[in-house]
Amino acid sequence: MIEKLKALACLILLLSNPGNYIKAQNATNEIGSWNIINVKMNINKQWSFFVEPQLRSLSFYNQYHYYEIKGGITFNLKSNFSFTTGAGSYNTYSEGGNFKLPYQQKETRTWVQLIMKQQVARLKFEHRYRAEQRFTNNGFRNRFRYRLNTVVPLNNKKMVPKTFYASVWNELFFTDKAPYFERNRFFIGGGYEVSEAVALQSGYVHQFDYKITDETGRNFFQISLLLNFNLKKRQQEFSPSMVD
Repeated sequence: MIEKLKALACLILLLSNPGNYIKAQNATNEIGSWNIINVKMNINKQWSFFVEPQLRSLSFYNQYHYYEIKGGITFNLKSNFSFTTGAGSYNTYSEGGNFKLPYQQKETRTWVQLIMKQQVARLKFEHRYRAEQRFTNNGFRNRFRYRLNTVVPLNNKKMVPKTFYASVWNELFFTDKAPYFERNRFFIGGGYEVSEAVALQSGYVHQFDYKITDETGRNFFQISLLLNFNLKKRQQEFSPSMVD
């Protein structure tokens, strides 16, 4: 137990000051910030809805260039399957300043997604499939995403209050037009479930883009505040898959 907590502490220290590592890999690519607040409300065992704003910068809490606000409704088909539909506004500014005009892209987006979960011992695997309809100032585009997320609780067998956990995921982005492959996004980090309603998560995100007109590939320090409330007393198990 002590060794696990030491390992998590070392990971948090690395993630809290990842600039040296990133500069060693690529001196011309600063690490930016990626901030998320996700608020989920469970109506009952099957239905829930969420709201999530995000704010990103190309330098560490400077050169803010992107924000989004979105929401959606989720239906739990079974304990290991859920279906979500949602919509949001996504806005990318020019590089080189804070919310510098002109817009690089303004977008309204709708999507449908399916999440499948697998439990192997203490490891939880989440497969997320999403189809997006993107209405942008550069025209309409379809996009398809697949994310594999792995979560492991460190000091408890399940995700319960006062649990530290580690998380690694990778997401692929495709379109229905050549060259088809659009983006790859990788995350490594961890979090802490403070209570049944509150969790904190942070980590490192690397994003690689291939010939697209919106946000260019960057490295980010991501920090998320996850709020999970119930209209009824029964508490559903916390899941990091709430984060986009």
